[in-house]
Amino acid sequence: MAWNRENPNPPSAAASRNAGRLRKTMTDAERRLWGALRNELPKVHNSHFRRQMAIGSYVADFVCLDRRLIVEVDGKVHDDPERRLRDADREAYLRGQNFRVIRFSNRDVMLDMPLVLRRIGVALGGFGATPTPNPSPQGGGEQDAKI
Repeated sequence: MAWNRENPNPPSAAASRNAGRLRKTMTDAERRLWGALRNELPKVHNSHFRRQMAIGSYVADFVCLDRRLIVEVDGKVHDDPERRLRDADREAYLRGQNFRVIRFSNRDVMLDMPLVLRRIGVALGGFGATPTPNPSPQGGGEQDAKI
């Protein structure tokens, strides 16, 4: 299966240990999103997610390897300016590994799961995207969804 292929960038030993610890201590928002990804997200072709996956020296909350999509759930700690800089470096590294990264706040996950799932579905290319009503004959009428 495509989703079961090896991670192309081997994780560091520290990230692997941290990933295991984070899987055991998921936040309420992470647990809620994990359940929704497994049970509520419509079956989109090749959209298998892994949770708390080590990539290089980082751990991503939820990863769809086949679609190269990472979903992050951020708490208040990510509002700190120093943490934002570290998050930007981390995101640049992950984008350099050909991943797209989308972020949600804990609040969004806990209070508006339908919106969160819709945005993930759009990012996966499976549902929720609104087609252009009158596409140009040259085929340039569709726009990528901005996440």
